[in-house]
Amino acid sequence: MKAAGFFIFARQGVSSISYVSKEQIERAKQWDLVTYLQCYDPAELVRCSRNVYTTRTHDSLKISNGKWFWWSKGIGGRSALDYLIKVRGMSFPDAVLHMDGELTERKPAAYSSCEPYKAAARLELPEQYPTSDRVIAYLNKRGIHREVIEYCLETGCLYESRPYHNAVFVGHDQYGTPRYAAIRGTTPTRYIGEAPGSDKRYSFSIPILDSKELHLFESAIDLLSFCTMQQIAGKDWRKYHHLSLAGIHSSKQQGRQLPVALTQYLKMYPQINRIALHLDQDEPGRQAAQTIQALIPSSFSVADEPPKFGKDVNDELLWQLERPIQRSRQTDGISR
Repeated sequence: MKAAGFFIFARQGVSSISYVSKEQIERAKQWDLVTYLQCYDPAELVRCSRNVYTTRTHDSLKISNGKWFWWSKGIGGRSALDYLIKVRGMSFPDAVLHMDGELTERKPAAYSSCEPYKAAARLELPEQYPTSDRVIAYLNKRGIHREVIEYCLETGCLYESRPYHNAVFVGHDQYGTPRYAAIRGTTPTRYIGEAPGSDKRYSFSIPILDSKELHLFESAIDLLSFCTMQQIAGKDWRKYHHLSLAGIHSSKQQGRQLPVALTQYLKMYPQINRIALHLDQDEPGRQAAQTIQALIPSSFSVADEPPKFGKDVNDELLWQLERPIQRSRQTDGISR
């Protein structure tokens, strides 16, 4: 029997009443199965191919294009709600309350933006040029160490595009699939853009699977500049996670929330417990650092480490590289 907004059902032989509003039902129906499992039961989700997933418990259950089908049982559905009812055996009201109530209460603050989303447009990566000579020359001028550049080229997160010879910084998801690309011009015109279909949640990064420490930057150039400074100092920069936010907005523009790239990264690498912020020495950068420190859960250790010289990390790197030259000139002047 169903009354307005109420569902009356029996569970384990006991009659009980649960109130489920239309709004709760609509919210529950919005969750696709992949998103639900990624957020709340990631160990259950197994990738089969580029766009197909299965579950660890039922390997004949396939998920693709927002739908799922359990082949051994001959049943399927379109949403996580269908899955909870048909596969896990929940009643409709229990499933709705489970998703809208219990999960909301258990949702970690760091993942507050983990919500159902519409599939992003297909990423259209620029065509790759046969060599990367111009990109290497451009990054060398920005002070980036050759070893850092070679690492990015070899791991597929950096290449030179055709026909404009732009530097393309590629962001991947946890399965190694390209999901984002920042584009930087290598000529004096200073072109800055993103590839069509880029998903900012998967911004340019250098992940290290067994590390618990993450270093955060506004741009890919700043990220590589920090790695270079570590290289110069004789430190192993490949011991830590590095993530670019693909730019930031003022807190007034984005509201009081964590950057989507940071939120997604912490979901992909839940072992991280320390974050170092290397955001710009300007008003938006300082506001973003304050917002992150205010909203990140207390389980994380957060250190604010802005550049000591200049506006951003690349400015600091160039300043460091210039100092030996200046000292040499001063010494030459004295000797003469």
